[in-house]
Amino acid sequence: QVQLVESGGGLVQPGGSLRLSCQASGRDISDFWRMGWYRQAPGKQRELVARVTSTSATDTTTYADSVKGRFTISRDNAAGTVYLQMNRLQPEDTANYFCNKYPSDDTYWGPGTQVTVSS
Repeated sequence: QVQLVESGGGLVQPGGSLRLSCQASGRDISDFWRMGWYRQAPGKQRELVARVTSTSATDTTTYADSVKGRFTISRDNAAGTVYLQMNRLQPEDTANYFCNKYPSDDTYWGPGTQVTVSS
C-alpha cells in the first residue's frame, strides 16, 4: 500500500519560514510525475497551493496566487522527497498541509502536517 507522509510543520511567527517534506512509502515518489501540495484551513475546503510537473528535461512549477513569490515546490527524486519551502509566512497560511498526486487521488491522502502562523 502506498502512503504519502508529510513532515516539517510547526508554529512560526509571521514573516518566518518553514520547509515541508513529503515522502512515499511503498512506491518510488519519482513514479508520480505530477505532485502537489495542498492545504486545508479550519472550516474551508482543501486547496491546491503548488504543483510540480516533471519531465526528463525539467520541472515545471505552478502556484496559487495567494502563495506566489513566497512558496517554492521542488523535488529530489534521489532522496524520494517533494519539498515545499514557505517564506514570509502569514497568519492566513495557517492550515494542515498535504501532499498528493496532481490531480489528487483520494487513496493517497496522508495525515498532513500542521502549520500555524501566529505571534
